[in-house]
Amino acid sequence: MNAAPLFFESHRYTSLQAGPRLIVTGAVHGNETCGTVAIRRLMAEMAAGRIVLSSGFLTLVPVANPLAYQRGQRQGDRNLNRRLIPAATPVEFEDHVANWLCPLLAEHEVLLDLHSFRGEGEAFVLVGPENNQGAIEPFTHAGAELAMAMRLGVRRMVDGWLSTYARGVARRQQSLGPGADPVAVANADARFGVGTTEYMRSTGGYAVTLECGQHQAPEAPEVAYRAILNTLIHLGMIEGDSPEVMHEMEALRIYDVIDKFHADDRFVRPWRSFDELQPGELIGIRHDGSEVRAEFGGRMIFPDSAAQAGEEWFYVTRHSDRIDRVMESQP
Repeated sequence: MNAAPLFFESHRYTSLQAGPRLIVTGAVHGNETCGTVAIRRLMAEMAAGRIVLSSGFLTLVPVANPLAYQRGQRQGDRNLNRRLIPAATPVEFEDHVANWLCPLLAEHEVLLDLHSFRGEGEAFVLVGPENNQGAIEPFTHAGAELAMAMRLGVRRMVDGWLSTYARGVARRQQSLGPGADPVAVANADARFGVGTTEYMRSTGGYAVTLECGQHQAPEAPEVAYRAILNTLIHLGMIEGDSPEVMHEMEALRIYDVIDKFHADDRFVRPWRSFDELQPGELIGIRHDGSEVRAEFGGRMIFPDSAAQAGEEWFYVTRHSDRIDRVMESQP
């Protein structure tokens, strides 16, 4: 049986009253469907008149990567959430997605990107950097982004993504040898860490990624749906009770990404996101027998035993005082 024809789909809602321009995306990775379910639920509620857009401009993208979604897998030709930039000469399917999605993102001020993860673990939110004028990811909307993140209904926040990627990419570039295969060369591109939220910030907006839980977790679509409603209410785009502000969120900062070098690199136990790491703790064994140990105490996130050689194997985080500093600065 032939696969159904592919197309790009977005749904726009415009209020008579001026307000924020919000875009909500699902299935950037095709096997992460909680956002798709939540977005389509919201569309049905709006079609029935039970939820009404009172101000602003809302765009809903239930499936950002239709090829990956059709296949029920993370990617089509490559990971859409890496090197998300328009392509003058599209080669991979995700290049075509980028040529459609990037201009769409640029039309908006705010992005809520809905994801899930492979292993077990609790939902959490990924945010961008603090305000800065640095070369990696200059940013001026950290306050608005953090206020949104603290109202999504989750108890953990993680930052430090792109700066950590810059270090990881630098290591990849150093290890490239003559005749490296195209995948290895692409993974060593300095733009490799740019996904939906990073692209959104580069256009002057702000954005968060909500990791709603494990892919098949029955509660993940509800986590995603509640986050959409909370965001709309917080931005004043729909009526509703003000969402709870999670003052006691645990804040973590990614400080390193560890790649898998060989298919036979293995973890010493089945790690889960947010498992505690003690300084010097044994995490995995390389194909050559060398040990991979925790450099500092912290927490593991995104452990991926099924990662391919040259891909991210796991990330490590440390506690951040970012939220504490924000709360202390408020009157």
